[in-house]
Amino acid sequence: MTMNDQRPLGSPFSAATFAKDVVAGRDLSRTTAVVTGGYSGLGLETTRALAAAGARVFVPARRPSVACAALRGVGGCEVVPMDLADLASVRSAAAHIRDSLGRLDLLMAVAGVMATPERRVGPGWEGHLAANHFGHFTLACELYPLLAAAGGARVVVNSSAGHALTDIRRHDPHFRTGYDKWLAYGQSKTANALFAVHLDALGRDDGVRAFALHPGKIITGLQREMSLREQIDRGWVDEHGNVIGASFKTPSQGAATGLWAATSPLLEGRGGLYLEDCDVARASAPDAPMDDGGVRAYAVDPEGAARLWDLTVAATGAAPVFRRTRSQNLIPA
Repeated sequence: MTMNDQRPLGSPFSAATFAKDVVAGRDLSRTTAVVTGGYSGLGLETTRALAAAGARVFVPARRPSVACAALRGVGGCEVVPMDLADLASVRSAAAHIRDSLGRLDLLMAVAGVMATPERRVGPGWEGHLAANHFGHFTLACELYPLLAAAGGARVVVNSSAGHALTDIRRHDPHFRTGYDKWLAYGQSKTANALFAVHLDALGRDDGVRAFALHPGKIITGLQREMSLREQIDRGWVDEHGNVIGASFKTPSQGAATGLWAATSPLLEGRGGLYLEDCDVARASAPDAPMDDGGVRAYAVDPEGAARLWDLTVAATGAAPVFRRTRSQNLIPA
């Protein structure tokens, strides 16, 4: 995958597409899926759409009782306790899923945190990087045998236009020298995109392809750490909390790109791409406004992705075993 591959494919869908439209007419009755955050916001819309098409869906949840209530009446779902910021919890959830399934067709990393106050987790990791990236990385590694067994699995990682805020801060990824909540969020979203790039490069010979995406601007629980005043000042909502921001999507529209990534035949034989508005995103210039869309070169850079992978393996101790591939010298399975 190179920057030249970041070109729209002419998808029949768009920014206005709803989740149900993407899966309309699809039979997913033989599909197994894991959707993190699958009980609120975009994740809930994703779970509903997959389940309505017949998929069996596991929903890891930090708040299992809340998840069960939100998913009441949605068939084919199972809630599994899991906290992305606690790697022992991630490994326990993955073990339960491995005991329950022989293969996994879709891993959809939808959960995340944004613009939180400074938080340290584990051995002092910055909270955004830990939850948004380390947690999902570890979950994917733990579930990799199931993904490889599917013979055509897809991993779909929710990144964000916020990746345009910063590349990986290799000099200080955990903000030891001063915390900025937006740079912390932006770095974690760049990490999400780079994770998909390298996972795809390593997993493609096992039939595992990976994609990252920007779901669009949507008001969901993701903004729970932001004050109403801050959202008003940014022009997102009015004083009553009603969405007024230009080009904001509904949660269902926000879930559509992830579902397209998971199911579109246009993506067969492709991977490591950054998507938006139900299509492959174009490349963006380094100084382009974040709201103009597209993907920065550093967020899909294979060398940067490999460096982040090594950093993450060293931090988490997680590492799937891949088959030897054409392009990588890897430990044989």
